[in-house]
Amino acid sequence: MRPPMRRVNYNVRDKVEVCSKEEGFVGSYFKATIVSCLQNEEYVVRYTNLLLDDESGPLTERVHRRELRPLPPRVRNPPEFNFNQKVDVFDNDGWWLGEITSEKTLFENCYYYKVWFNITGETIYYPLNQIRVHHEWIYGEWIVET
Repeated sequence: MRPPMRRVNYNVRDKVEVCSKEEGFVGSYFKATIVSCLQNEEYVVRYTNLLLDDESGPLTERVHRRELRPLPPRVRNPPEFNFNQKVDVFDNDGWWLGEITSEKTLFENCYYYKVWFNITGETIYYPLNQIRVHHEWIYGEWIVET
């Protein structure tokens, strides 16, 4: 039996992450602020890093509640990530789920990890400052994945 879902009531000015459903971006999360609460569990959000096509300002979009989650808790990264540890990587203005596939590597005074992405099959090196501990939003609670 699964635990009861804890429902989050979002309000105007709440900071959230929006799960992308667009091709090429599926499974990625983008930081946004709720600017309007609509009927039928819909919201209007203004993205923090995504811009309009003409780059004249931030992208604003209508989304459904199921596409939203609160910002994950801010936790300090461990001194080292473990092999196969799930992490989120900041790239293309959003957070992407990946797995660590190498030990920490020093290059030009910066530490990097090789990260594999299941969705694309790609493996890419990222600096430590673009990697965060992965959390899953399950039944309305944040769970740390290791």
